[in-house]
Amino acid sequence: MTAQDSATRPTRIAVPAVPTSGRAPREPAPAPAPAGTHRTGTLMAALGVIAFSLTFPSTAWGLEGIGPWSFVTLRGALSALVAGGCLLALRVAVPDRRHWAGLAVVGAGVVVGFPLLTTLALQTSTTAHAAVVVGLLPLTTAVFSVLRTGARPSRAFWAAALAGAAAVIAFTVQQSGGALTTADLYLFGALLICAAGYTEGGRLAREMPGWQVIGWALILCLPLNLLGAALALPHEPFQLTGHSTAGLLYAALGSQFLGLVVWYRGMAAIGVPKASQLQLAQPLLTLVWSVFLLGEHLTVAAPLTAAAVLVCIAVTQRSRG
Repeated sequence: MTAQDSATRPTRIAVPAVPTSGRAPREPAPAPAPAGTHRTGTLMAALGVIAFSLTFPSTAWGLEGIGPWSFVTLRGALSALVAGGCLLALRVAVPDRRHWAGLAVVGAGVVVGFPLLTTLALQTSTTAHAAVVVGLLPLTTAVFSVLRTGARPSRAFWAAALAGAAAVIAFTVQQSGGALTTADLYLFGALLICAAGYTEGGRLAREMPGWQVIGWALILCLPLNLLGAALALPHEPFQLTGHSTAGLLYAALGSQFLGLVVWYRGMAAIGVPKASQLQLAQPLLTLVWSVFLLGEHLTVAAPLTAAAVLVCIAVTQRSRG
């Protein structure tokens, strides 16, 4: 072949093959998170669960001297002041307009709804009975995540999640004597609204740091909490004893702020469904704290249930999705 022939010969352009089925090729699946990131996310979510496990005992302490509406509104207001100070000190920019609807869902779920409904329930319910809510929360959060974010956990995940929820519910109902109370409506309402707040917060934590998610949600709810406190305090008991003060401070700083900071960070790292299943251990931890802090008693079923729950947690963490 001469140089002239080579110059005049048309250049071939490679064309990608078109699937014979007529369907567009699927986008490649996202690469799995590095092992170190997954371990860190699991640790953060686990720390959040530990922080949340003290919520009911601290609330029970707070109600010894503070009325329920005053307790909830003061808890939210104190958390917002701390979060606002952190946001101001670090000069964090105001979130984009597109994030505010999601932050409103977080605020309605975990800043106002869940604290208020569970506090009202604990007026007539023991912490053991209230733990039924937390026993159902992991499964409900996973369902909300599928509906909201399109997550697709495997069948093994769902089987383990259902088994873990059943084990926790059976144990906590047995602990409470199997009796249903008027507080159940509060508890089931808290379950649904908190699952929505967790799911939306986990989604937002992929776009902004988790502490900013809960921080801005607290700020968004601050006017409502201040108004509620102003209306409730003149009409409810307010006595700052050692227990009520410790309960209020822990609920505001440990559970409402710091616990949610590490929780949303963990959810962003390992995904909402997997993080939610770590909460299967929360009712059992709550009951352990209740023994030491409230003088409640556990049966021999506790270690057996704990072992079953740990197996279910291990399966959900290793399953696909």
